[in-house]
Amino acid sequence: MNSPVPPRQPDHADEPDHDEPRPHRRDRHGRGMRGPVAPPQVPLAVSRSESFDDLVRDSVSRLERRWPQLTGVEFAVQEVPRTDNGELDENAEVVPLGRVAESKGDRPDRIVVYRRPVEIRTRSRDERALLVHEVVVEQVAELLGLAPESVDPRYGQD
Repeated sequence: MNSPVPPRQPDHADEPDHDEPRPHRRDRHGRGMRGPVAPPQVPLAVSRSESFDDLVRDSVSRLERRWPQLTGVEFAVQEVPRTDNGELDENAEVVPLGRVAESKGDRPDRIVVYRRPVEIRTRSRDERALLVHEVVVEQVAELLGLAPESVDPRYGQD
């Protein structure tokens, strides 16, 4: 007759139980310790919104050299266009890429660039940089009452 086989016992009583966690080794396969993922001067993670903010800052700094009166203008980035009460403007026929809010009381003139509509219309960082600059130039031109070509002679040529 066949009898049930008893469970296998370890050959050595001093072997560790497999349920206990083992320490992980970092120097796998003798290749040495892992190095840094990126050089110290490069940020490891830059979010899309931070990258977009940088594009707006670059565009503004280019224009401020030519138009010093822009130092008193506040530039901002919003995700999507909203009405004055903070609601999404669902009745708009065209989604704006930016807007100008003229000064009220002690608040300075303000130019707002909308991040998501700009990102949707571009595929690469270079395209995004060009479109952001065009939007900023158009809004500055509207604020100053000038043509965009007079604000930036290279407007529309890229």
